[in-house]
Amino acid sequence: MTLYHCTLTLHDNVFFATREMGILYETEKYLHNWGLSFALFAIQYIPQPYRLQGELAQKPTYLDASTEQNLIHLNKAGIYVFPAQPINWSYQINTFKAAQVGYYGKSKQFGDKGAEKNYPINYGRAKEIAVGSQYRTYIIAAESIIIPRWIRLGKWAAKIRVEVVKIPDKLMQTKSGDYICLHPLNPLDLPNSTRILLYNRIVMPPVSLISQAQLSGEYLVTKKDDWQDYKSTLTAQNYQELPEEICLPRGQPAMD
Repeated sequence: MTLYHCTLTLHDNVFFATREMGILYETEKYLHNWGLSFALFAIQYIPQPYRLQGELAQKPTYLDASTEQNLIHLNKAGIYVFPAQPINWSYQINTFKAAQVGYYGKSKQFGDKGAEKNYPINYGRAKEIAVGSQYRTYIIAAESIIIPRWIRLGKWAAKIRVEVVKIPDKLMQTKSGDYICLHPLNPLDLPNSTRILLYNRIVMPPVSLISQAQLSGEYLVTKKDDWQDYKSTLTAQNYQELPEEICLPRGQPAMD
């Protein structure tokens, strides 16, 4: 088993509609692991159809074995991507003109009363994660893999730089019992042997995540003294990005 620590730096605004509140479309500050999985491995491990039409074009295929593009390919390759946790982040709100469609709440034509001024009646605001925001995620692989330096993510296919630190196996140990995982998790990806005791819920599609979770089961954790010694050998930038401790559930479905 190989563990990678990945730092993601946004070079474009990232937008995906986590919540739609009237004319405001808000992006959650966490990055979902299923979207990250496609962004990181869509070409190398996950087949990417040239074109989709009809129902397939709008149907999610995350765990659908009957479709070509799904995450089961990563399971077979022994790769699992955790959700991404914000290290430092900010938001930018952009206003856009909305289409004239029947299902939109303010579906007035631009020539109607109230639209005499050169300003659209139909508009929306997108709350996006701003350029320069940084995230942390982990990737577990059955063997050494190549992780891309740059990826595209979100509705606007935002450009994101990926910096990787491979964690030596000798720094990690396996324990069993109650523990607290500060990194966000996807509850659907936890092994059956892991019990969720307490958690904070992060409501976002396609599956809500949990954070600051208290769990019971097998887990991976860094050896305290060895971990601090290892961090001191790294560059100042990498040292600051690595957490004080890595503590993650062991036995993700992708590893079974």
